[in-house]
Amino acid sequence: MCGRFALTATPDQTAAFLGLAELEDFPARYNIAPTQPVLMAIAGLPQAPGSNLPDRQPMLVRWGLIPAWVKDTREFPLLFNARSEGATEKASFRTAMRHRRALVPASGFYEWRQSCGKRGQPYWVRPKHGGLVAFAGLIETYAEPGGSEMDTGAILTVNANADIANIHDRMPVVINPQDFARWLDCRTLEPRDVAELLRPAQLDFFEAVPVSDLVNKVANTGPEIQERGVVGPEPEKARHQKPGADDSQMTLF
Repeated sequence: MCGRFALTATPDQTAAFLGLAELEDFPARYNIAPTQPVLMAIAGLPQAPGSNLPDRQPMLVRWGLIPAWVKDTREFPLLFNARSEGATEKASFRTAMRHRRALVPASGFYEWRQSCGKRGQPYWVRPKHGGLVAFAGLIETYAEPGGSEMDTGAILTVNANADIANIHDRMPVVINPQDFARWLDCRTLEPRDVAELLRPAQLDFFEAVPVSDLVNKVANTGPEIQERGVVGPEPEKARHQKPGADDSQMTLF
């Protein structure tokens, strides 16, 4: 699962990575949590022949997908992750999988390893060679009862690879730059046409750095939360679950 991540690159670096024309200025964010706004990129309108302008556009999305058919958000769980294995069939995600696939830029994500029933050891999981990574995202626009609309989103997850499995059994789906166009192409490519992209990251792509429990509190948003922390003893039986959350849902409000 992916319940926290960070985006610390500059707007120019992020725009260049995603193939966007430009991005409005934004600060480094070290502890992004569900219900907060997150940057995503989607396919835009096709450009005129001969144009060299990008055909992708940024969106600011509330992290926590709400399907269009939900009647009462107070009774609906917070879907900040979507299991990729069943997203095409599950009612909450199948429309977004067909029509609104997105990229979620990140500098890395956080994961917790449970140990003997105690609070988990947090890890900062980042690309081993630095730079940005793009998670597979889904977007759904929810029309509130009052008539206003809210763009909401989720991050797709998959079984963890061997580098991450000792910490948690799930990890975000990583879309490689050479596959950005295919993943975002919802006009001509159906979910079955991009299904092979929903796989664990290649071995040795990520490195997991143990950090202190400062990251556990959403109010802690500075770079100090990524400083290396002390690792406790190996868990006798890993629960593969972040403290206070189940596999994919939290209370909405």
